[in-house]
Amino acid sequence: MLAIDNLPKIDAHIHYNSGRSQIFELAADFNFDLLSINTEVPEFPSIDQQQQLVLNNRNEFKNGNLYYATTVSTENIFVDSWTEKAINKIKQDVAKGASGVKFWKNIGMSIKKPGGNFLMLDDPIFTPVFNFLEEKQIPVLGHQGEPKNCWLPIDEMTVTSDREYFANNPQYHMYKHEEYPDYWKHIEARDNILEQHPNLQFVGLHLASLEWSLEEISRRLDKYPNLAVDLAERISHLYYHTAKDRKKVISFIKKYQDRIIYGTDIIDGPDLDSNKITNDLKDRWQSHWEFFATDKTLTSSQIADSFKGLNLPKNVLEKIYRTNAVRWYQLTK
Repeated sequence: MLAIDNLPKIDAHIHYNSGRSQIFELAADFNFDLLSINTEVPEFPSIDQQQQLVLNNRNEFKNGNLYYATTVSTENIFVDSWTEKAINKIKQDVAKGASGVKFWKNIGMSIKKPGGNFLMLDDPIFTPVFNFLEEKQIPVLGHQGEPKNCWLPIDEMTVTSDREYFANNPQYHMYKHEEYPDYWKHIEARDNILEQHPNLQFVGLHLASLEWSLEEISRRLDKYPNLAVDLAERISHLYYHTAKDRKKVISFIKKYQDRIIYGTDIIDGPDLDSNKITNDLKDRWQSHWEFFATDKTLTSSQIADSFKGLNLPKNVLEKIYRTNAVRWYQLTK
């Protein structure tokens, strides 16, 4: 193992849904704190159960901190009382220690309005909620849409995991489903929120779903000073960019070093094998560190070409791996 333990770190994008302690033991070995993001995924425990798992197991993580972000439930979203209930729930969760509020891709990709159109993030139904979050300076975590690969033919996709996933799950391959909103509709809806709420603290998860273009990410980071991005499940796309132009990736990260947050998106679910999860997480933490912190020549099953590690300065690593998460999610011990 590389000597990464001296640098305190945060994996600021996990899903702790199991109640087990193995992930804490590994995190302590690697000197990681963890931030679990509650998400309205049908296969996950309920939102309330996800929150309670974190609250019940915080003390089990004896050598680190377990933080969490709450989310909004879209159940009965078209009932008049939904807004008041959503805001009250956010207030309660923040009082219990929630560090932000997640808005997931089901908004835009699965929920339909009574008239048949898809409910998008910039729908007026969310305006009072975003007004409240902006006023109270509560961070928003946004996952809108999917990687752009989702809207491309399989043979044009840039990373192996996307090709395999969408080949095996054609029902989610938007290239095959013109009846769904196209890629840019999701980006535009998110950007409209940033326009309408300029003081909203917003973290665009998964490189803000702009992983395919450093220029597109840069354009929005330049335009919206209260926007940050996280790296969860998109580091393979940085591998792809690095294999093509390493200097460009280094310049991008250095320029926006205060607005990039490390995360893996690992899922520790109750029905998943705990040893497989910890081995997968260990591999990710190890390979990601080699990529960001060394100048080794590396390979990945995600792309065909080899690439050289970015060898980022320690102060930049500290920001990506910890202090940016502390700042943007207002984390306290």
